Amino acid sequence: MAFVPLHLHSQYSILDALASIQDIAGAAAAQKLTAIALTDHGNLYGAIEFYKACKAVGVKPIIGCEVYIAPGSRVNKVKVYGQKT
Repeated sequence: MAFVPLHLHSQYSILDALASIQDIAGAAAAQKLTAIALTDHGNLYGAIEFYKACKAVGVKPIIGCEVYIAPGSRVNKVKVYGQKT
């Protein structure tokens, strides 16, 4: 069974990662990974670039996104007990 990283941030995850899409695809190919996922914080800005870069080096791209869910409105600042803030 091959290892596939399913939680990875790129330069499009502001203040969380520095790796460029090209560097990620190149490193995946160099390590002979069969697939790799991109899960940037709250956006899909790098999805097309990631897809093309992975396809170019023979690595299967998996597109994802790390999203956040609020129990109510985003403007509602009421604390919900029992949940981390």
